Amino acid sequence: MTAADALARTAAELALFAGAGFLLLGLNDLAVDIIYFTRRLWRSTTVYRRYRRAYASFYVFKKDPGFIAVFVPAWDEAAVIGAMLKAAVKRIDYPNYRIFVGHYRNDPATAKAIATVADERVHPVLVDVDGPTTKADCLNHLYDALVAYETDTGSKAKAVVLHDAEDVVHPFELRIFDGLMDKAAVVQLPVIPLVDPKSRWISGHYCDEFAEAHIKELVVREAVGAAIPLAGVGCAIARRPLAMLAAQHEGRPFAGTSLTEDYEMGLRIGALGLRTIFVRIPSQPGERGVVASRGYFPATLGASVRQKARWLGGIALSGWDRLGWSGGLGERWMRVRDRRGPLAALLIVCAYLAALLWSQLWLAEALGAPVAVRVDPALALLLKINAWLLAWRVLMRAGFTASVYGLEEGLLSMPRLFVGNLIAVLSAFRAVSLHLSGRAVRWDKTAHMFPAEAAR
Repeated sequence: MTAADALARTAAELALFAGAGFLLLGLNDLAVDIIYFTRRLWRSTTVYRRYRRAYASFYVFKKDPGFIAVFVPAWDEAAVIGAMLKAAVKRIDYPNYRIFVGHYRNDPATAKAIATVADERVHPVLVDVDGPTTKADCLNHLYDALVAYETDTGSKAKAVVLHDAEDVVHPFELRIFDGLMDKAAVVQLPVIPLVDPKSRWISGHYCDEFAEAHIKELVVREAVGAAIPLAGVGCAIARRPLAMLAAQHEGRPFAGTSLTEDYEMGLRIGALGLRTIFVRIPSQPGERGVVASRGYFPATLGASVRQKARWLGGIALSGWDRLGWSGGLGERWMRVRDRRGPLAALLIVCAYLAALLWSQLWLAEALGAPVAVRVDPALALLLKINAWLLAWRVLMRAGFTASVYGLEEGLLSMPRLFVGNLIAVLSAFRAVSLHLSGRAVRWDKTAHMFPAEAAR
């Protein structure tokens, strides 16, 4: 066998492995699409003909609106936390809430920024250890502060809402949570990344991914009976199940050693047999926007890789160990989808390597070298099927992105798929490396910014 034959054989084997894997993943995604569009058609022809569409502006205050606690964990957030809190208390259209903000004793800059917000609805909570610990640990300290507040005031929280230090909170958000907490233990609103004009490729690819996930994916999860994983922002947890988890875990409802405590929280509450729902509701008639949590996402390659490695490690690797494969068929299916990240990254690498080897062989053949590149008919058919599935995926991504951000961003989502693939591969390598090394879990956060227009 010549060197060229060996390279051709290697390329074919890599392509076969990647092609078979992508076929399975593509059919999996296609099943989600079919369920989503079938459900959407059914609701448009039945439900919406019998009932008016709901709008957030239609939610009226109850005579006695429930007390809602908002948790904002903060480590090294001096640059954004002051503006975020000022914007939140100015924007939130709800009469009965308190914002509990956690900060560490060795982070005086963040404490000083919090102190600039002179509002009785903002409660700074000192985490009396050197940070960073983990985000979950900070949230557990906020839970302790809420229990103390409830004891001192005699009030009882109806729900706990989670937000990050860079979030732009929607004015109607707490209204929605107050209205739905009697119907579900967990309510997740959409997360809509803000477009960063200085990072249309790195930060922009989050816009594409969240547009598809928070229009289609979470809707399908609920439809098949799977629990809704929390995004850590724009979500509410009823007080009772939070207390149940605290009682089961020595007063610590949030998984302190988890990289993705928010994701786990939704699944753990679902495992208790309680209802978890995703709610995508327009603000008011005539407006395109929905009630959602908005914020900027990482703008550099390094920051994005660190963030996604944390997500991937917590969901696909540690989550496998911590949560296992419990639940019904729909739940198990969604957990397979959640944990496929490392496999998808490996398939991407194999596909790119096969393409690189084939391109070199075809180039050599075109230049007159004695090389004959032949592709097995069965492999060729597999690649054609995957090409059609990929084309469908690209159109789906572009369509969902355009529905949120407009045509320009929808078109940009197509080439941004390559950016997303690169970040996925680098994140998978980092996540696996960290997981195998057994390093202690710490709050590996990224730098944040807050939109100036929201702070006005």
